[in-house]
Amino acid sequence: MENNANKENKNQLQIQLKPEVADGKYSNLAMIGHGPNEFLIDFIFAAPGMPQAPVVSRIIMTPENAKQLMYALTDNVQKYEANFGEIKQKRAAQGPKFSNN
Repeated sequence: MENNANKENKNQLQIQLKPEVADGKYSNLAMIGHGPNEFLIDFIFAAPGMPQAPVVSRIIMTPENAKQLMYALTDNVQKYEANFGEIKQKRAAQGPKFSNN
């Protein structure tokens, strides 16, 4: 019979971070769309004075996973603000940096 520690080790997900992904992508705009079976999030880099803004990454997830992401982001923003202070929003006149369609 296996002990609980061995069972937990077998159930742990081994996350792999490939070098080409490890540097990440900078995004200052996101567009979110959804259908009945998935949410689609496009992360975009909009440079000042540039007429075009490239999508740097597209993430597609189930509605359930999108809701889990929402909760995880809320939790992490709360933890961030507890450590570093409130995140100040820019003036509304500049328009939304993250939006949905």
